[in-house]
Amino acid sequence: MNRYTTLKQLGDGTYGCVLMGRSNESGELVAIKRMKRKFYSWEECMNLREVKSLKKLNHANVVKLKEVIRENDHLYFVFEYMKENLYQLMKDRRKLFPESVIRNMSFQILQGLSFIHKHGFFHRDMKPENLLCMGPELVKIADFGLAREIRSKPPYTDYVSTRWYRAPEVLLRSSTYSSPIDLWAVGCIMAELYTLRPLFPGNSEVDEIFKICQVLGTVKKADWPEGYQLASAMNFRFPQCVPTHLKTLIPNASNEAITLMKDLLQWDPKSRPTAVQALRYPYFQVGQVLGPRPQSQEVKKVETRMQVQKQMSDSKTDPQQSSSESKASTSSSRNQQQHQPLQPIPLPQSESKGVPTHAGWRRRTDRTQAKESGYSALGKTSGNLLSRAPAVPPVHGRVDWASKYGGNR
Repeated sequence: MNRYTTLKQLGDGTYGCVLMGRSNESGELVAIKRMKRKFYSWEECMNLREVKSLKKLNHANVVKLKEVIRENDHLYFVFEYMKENLYQLMKDRRKLFPESVIRNMSFQILQGLSFIHKHGFFHRDMKPENLLCMGPELVKIADFGLAREIRSKPPYTDYVSTRWYRAPEVLLRSSTYSSPIDLWAVGCIMAELYTLRPLFPGNSEVDEIFKICQVLGTVKKADWPEGYQLASAMNFRFPQCVPTHLKTLIPNASNEAITLMKDLLQWDPKSRPTAVQALRYPYFQVGQVLGPRPQSQEVKKVETRMQVQKQMSDSKTDPQQSSSESKASTSSSRNQQQHQPLQPIPLPQSESKGVPTHAGWRRRTDRTQAKESGYSALGKTSGNLLSRAPAVPPVHGRVDWASKYGGNR
């Protein structure tokens, strides 16, 4: 680890903490995840699912694992640095994203997912907190702590993904689910990008199915016989609900966007398009340039800001500064101030009126710090992660969301 200098802590979780660091050789910013558990051999390290998956995946829309370091029986993951996650990008916005921006973000998510599935993995925990961003122009899939190989044999764990993005077959305790659960989550995320609020904010597994039925309507037995078998095995009855058209809930989405979301949110996993098929939908065939743009300028801004802060900190603590340096002329100091790099200006807090933002959805804070860091593969907790969430909002009119929240869904 002597090749890196740690700058500050980004987050802390059950299984490890995440630090911002800088390469001593290149000056490049990185995110370093230090595992709390001790590892006594390389074989033990290489058996981690996250290592198994990430070491095989190299794509512009998948977070890059630069290296794995074992030192004094501690394990460190060195990732490329990303400024924020998609949840952070959405949470304090006062204006809805333009559809062109949503299209580009959705395209990148599906591109990364297509690559992951092509290489034999499915993610199992797709959600805004696990999508790292450099602004809306670049999105990368992260947190492979729950990833599984598609060819691996079931049964699989029934607790996967965070409840609001969990596919119906997982909610009904299927042990043979596969990559379609990732596409269901993309449909949920895409809807959230349009409205800045979750589509299915259930406060329990049963309530989650109820929320899904309120929007999609009760699934017919002929349309998903396997689902009814799963429900019967749990002694569960689907609530009887009339579907609400997605266009009513997401009025700012184009018809092409509604078509894609509707297909991604099919009850039957066999009816959902694959990531490759989703990328061929008319929604993406609009002549818009899609995909990540060069982000060197954004990274340089972050690095410059860190260097300026370090210089300012050093100057405050340097006892050798002469009195002549501190007595600069007024005109000279004004001139220097004009040429200092601009400091980031925090966005204003969400107001109680206007766009219904994430601010109305209060969550428990089991892993708040880890999630806020944007590097959330810090270990998984089982059980319910939600506090009581509001009921599905009325479909007519505008809704105000007033309170702040943070943490897990």
